[in-house]
Amino acid sequence: MKTAYFHACVYTGDMPLRQAFLVEDGRFAAVGSDAEILAALDGGDRCVDLGGRFVCAGFNDSHMHLLGFGSALGTADLSAHTGSLAEMLAYTRAFLAEHPPAEGQWLLGRGWNQDLFSDTGRMPDRHDLDAVSAEVPVMLTRACGHCCAVNTKALEIAGIGPETAVPEGGAIGVADGQPDGRLYDNAIELVRRVIPAPGRRELRDMLRAACREVNRFGITSVQTDDFQTFPGVPWQAVSEVYREMEADGELTVRVCEQAQFTDPDGIRAFADAGFRTGTGTDMFRIGPVKLLGDGSLGSRTAHLSRPYADDPSTRGFSLYPPAVLEEMIRCAHEHGMQVAVHAIGDQCLDEVLDATEKALREHPRTDHRHGIVHCQITRPDQLERIRDLGLHVYAQSIFLDYDNHIVEKRAGKVLAATSYHWKTLADMGVSVSNGSDCPVERPDVMTGIECAVTRTSLDGTGPYLPDQAFTVREALDSFTLRGAEASFEEKTKGRIAPGYLADFTVLSENPFETDPFRLHGIRVDGCWLGGKRVYGDVAD
Repeated sequence: MKTAYFHACVYTGDMPLRQAFLVEDGRFAAVGSDAEILAALDGGDRCVDLGGRFVCAGFNDSHMHLLGFGSALGTADLSAHTGSLAEMLAYTRAFLAEHPPAEGQWLLGRGWNQDLFSDTGRMPDRHDLDAVSAEVPVMLTRACGHCCAVNTKALEIAGIGPETAVPEGGAIGVADGQPDGRLYDNAIELVRRVIPAPGRRELRDMLRAACREVNRFGITSVQTDDFQTFPGVPWQAVSEVYREMEADGELTVRVCEQAQFTDPDGIRAFADAGFRTGTGTDMFRIGPVKLLGDGSLGSRTAHLSRPYADDPSTRGFSLYPPAVLEEMIRCAHEHGMQVAVHAIGDQCLDEVLDATEKALREHPRTDHRHGIVHCQITRPDQLERIRDLGLHVYAQSIFLDYDNHIVEKRAGKVLAATSYHWKTLADMGVSVSNGSDCPVERPDVMTGIECAVTRTSLDGTGPYLPDQAFTVREALDSFTLRGAEASFEEKTKGRIAPGYLADFTVLSENPFETDPFRLHGIRVDGCWLGGKRVYGDVAD
């Protein structure tokens, strides 16, 4: 049976917009005018009037943490209560009263940002969290995920004291000779490893909730980093839960797993088990090996080539010595895997580019699509190297909503003037996809598109480097076509065309005709996966 969707403004990936399309057996069968598509129907076929709405290929978030998002949905959401430290602590106390954890469980939350505190400019410490509870272990993670604050009880359970060795690629905050409850990057693992791990049923519940939520934003595909979400949960368990959900029809997004590992042995074992980039199905497949290069700009743990402008005592740090990063990239490359490396600071990016260039020189391979995740603080010479090495860039335009406020303060005027240069990269021929890094940010595609087009925060801050603005078409493509390119799937999804998977999103307004500063207000009225509606109340 065929279904015709007509009376619409259809962006196929090409211009001009079309009016209608035909879906059969989970794929697009034809695109054309209302008359052409309706004439192709036979008896028993169906038709859906989309009421003049805008339609495009289903949105693809090219870098997020779906399992982490599902976990965060069940914890204290601090993002809406970070106007002041006092407000955050009051909300956390209220959350604890309403959701007392079971014996042995922790109070967890995420989303605070000291840059938004009106009553202080510092990060919370253990004394602040002791005022929330001295008996229940508390861990509150910064929005970026690269820093957390814990209370004294949590430090005791984790065995963190004055003599605790600082893990390489991490830092432990200290005040008056004692740990102050602030942990950065790899040091966070000292606490995470003692938090009770969820079971398979809980993992499934988290993923089910996360899938429902991303569908609400019109997302039909995610490229997600899940294997290191919980230290007590091996990657095999996460993979098996995904496959079980696929078999039971519970996946409502297509998942490309950005398989994160933290040492070369883990990469080798993964490859020896038969996994490669592209292994799997249209619903769950293995993507690149994901590596973490450094931290975040907000927590001053991104590794810069010069001291932070607002804290000359630090340049941040890389999470691995260059030799270890080099070995990990070479290992993945030699095993035929794609590699995607988190790099926010320009010093970290130098190390990633050097390691990637060496791997490609020693083992040449065309169309490898190795990539840089975030690619924020950059210099012009690095942009040229990214192009010359044939790398993909996984950008997050939505980061501009906050980073507009801090990039020059953190990186200084010189570096800030050549950073977040995703438009320049695209104009140079680099494939630049878009995402949210959720739960760092909400997976709100339309807000991401607005930030890409205006380079301005929702509160009006900016524009930051307006010459780096995407057109509406480029922004849409970054969440569709370019996302498909990131996962080697551009011949099967990312556009509305015959033979492609019938994943599509219906919007309340045409973004090509909307005020750029109102793009975030466009409503997602529905989205379809393989021709089946997974969100919205549009007649189906």
